Amino acid sequence: MRIITAQVQKFAAGEAGQFSGLAATYGGDPDRHGDTIAPGAFTASLARHDAEGTRPAMLWQHDHTAPVGAWLKFTDSAEGLAADGKLTLDVPVAKSAHALMKDQVLALSIGANIPAGGRQSGDTGDVLTEIDLIEVSLVAVPANTRARITSVKSFDPTNPREFERSVRDALGLSVRETKRLLAGGWTGLVREEQSDDSAELAAIAAKLTAINASLRR
Repeated sequence: MRIITAQVQKFAAGEAGQFSGLAATYGGDPDRHGDTIAPGAFTASLARHDAEGTRPAMLWQHDHTAPVGAWLKFTDSAEGLAADGKLTLDVPVAKSAHALMKDQVLALSIGANIPAGGRQSGDTGDVLTEIDLIEVSLVAVPANTRARITSVKSFDPTNPREFERSVRDALGLSVRETKRLLAGGWTGLVREEQSDDSAELAAIAAKLTAINASLRR
């Protein structure tokens, strides 16, 4: 089985433990194994999975005895193979992986077979034109450094403490400022400011606007 590595890049709204991004990127510089992936390389494999009602496995470090969740959807885009997944947070390894995701130290690594005729020689290495996707793992060291996990659905909205922590981290507020914001809204935060730091308040307002826009997508 061939290992090809990339990393998740995009935020996925949804339940705690959900994430999304690029499982593989097309073209560009070869990875550390000297390979590049041609657009459409996953098309036949994804069609077979759909026809059979299956999905590639989500594993930890390519260990077939350590599933950590499920892949919900794969989409072939111009940039690469976009993946939407959900960690099973009741599994200890998945919970640890979730924490590592938030620290941006994980990548996605694809376990696949290259069928006959699926590899062509290129100017700077091999070009993979057909890939039979078997599993996509969460790993620490990427072969393709162009794709990395940068965001993840990280809190349980039914847990007030987790929600408060997520708001604090997203807006860069102190514990006291976060409590004021959640208790009294924007006016509660502004009214009790000791100094008129309009630049800081404008930055917080911009972050709130961006979060609101992402939730409406």
